[in-house]
Amino acid sequence: MKHITDVTLATQLKSLAHPRTAPVQQIGDKFAEALKASIAGVNQAQITADRAAENIVAGDTKNLHEAMIRLEEADISLRMMVQVRNKAVEAYQEVMRMQV
Repeated sequence: MKHITDVTLATQLKSLAHPRTAPVQQIGDKFAEALKASIAGVNQAQITADRAAENIVAGDTKNLHEAMIRLEEADISLRMMVQVRNKAVEAYQEVMRMQV
């Protein structure tokens, strides 16, 4: 069991000793894909909430509870996305303040 841990650690150290551009680019691409998917999910939640509210106003549905759940889901997902954006901006500003 100890041998497997040593081999894994050695592999990780070896990869750090010889940095490559491709893995960094892959990480950046995966992050961009995750960010796009997250934004698309928030947008879809907003669209669903809008439709639910329109249906309530139009009298097409009488299930107010479901509409309120959709509206709250959209609100929470939007607030979370804004907080993630704020943290990303903070991190960027911190990096820009670093002296090289």
